Amino acid sequence: MNVMMIGDAVAGCGRAFLAKHLRPVKKMYEIDLCVVNGENSANGNGITPDSARELFDAGADVITTGNHVYRRAEVYGYLDSEPFVVRPANYPAENPGRGYCIVDRGRYRAAVVNLCGIYYMENIENPFKTADRILEELKNERISLILVDFHAEATSEKKALGFYLDGRASVVAGTHTHVQTSDAAVLPGGTGYITDLGMTGNYDSVLGVDKKIVIKKFTDCMPARFDTPVGPASMEGCVFALDEKTGKCTGAQSFRIQ
Repeated sequence: MNVMMIGDAVAGCGRAFLAKHLRPVKKMYEIDLCVVNGENSANGNGITPDSARELFDAGADVITTGNHVYRRAEVYGYLDSEPFVVRPANYPAENPGRGYCIVDRGRYRAAVVNLCGIYYMENIENPFKTADRILEELKNERISLILVDFHAEATSEKKALGFYLDGRASVVAGTHTHVQTSDAAVLPGGTGYITDLGMTGNYDSVLGVDKKIVIKKFTDCMPARFDTPVGPASMEGCVFALDEKTGKCTGAQSFRIQ
């Protein structure tokens, strides 16, 4: 089977590009399960019920998030009610939402786990220990596939978690930095890995934000309101070929569509 994981969809530009291109691309790659990171899918940052629904309508089966998941208060109740939108599992248990979901397709059951890094990020539970806890919880769930979206800043932390979960997770895919890395691979234990899936949104920008605003922020060293421009867009991600019986990855191919 083929699993597609897509990098951070940014604002209306990213949502519109997915709405136009995601289903044809899924058909081209013969995708069985599609995971989209939507933590920046709302205009102006974060995720809202409306932006999440647009991603589902575009063809996402599961939406993962990250450190911006709680930016918009209107999403809190939605996180509790919508089982296929997940937030980082290493946030406090009492926070809105859930850290993983289970997709039951009959012939296989897949768990999609969301974790957030702690280096240069939030002061939350250690993601390595959280991963161990979740894998232990999943032992009795007859799960054949485990997909991890690791939303982290430090490439070293992402790489380390990939090796830490090698042979225990089917996929470890990094998100957050919005720049796709060239290291898609199958690790020695059979885990598909990429340090960062990339971004879906305006590529004539700085990580999806108006480049003039970001340049001014860097030159003036003053706070700035970020705007997400509409313009030429691309969709970045990775396709992982998985053995649904063993849970092992047999191939990893990154892609960029524009």
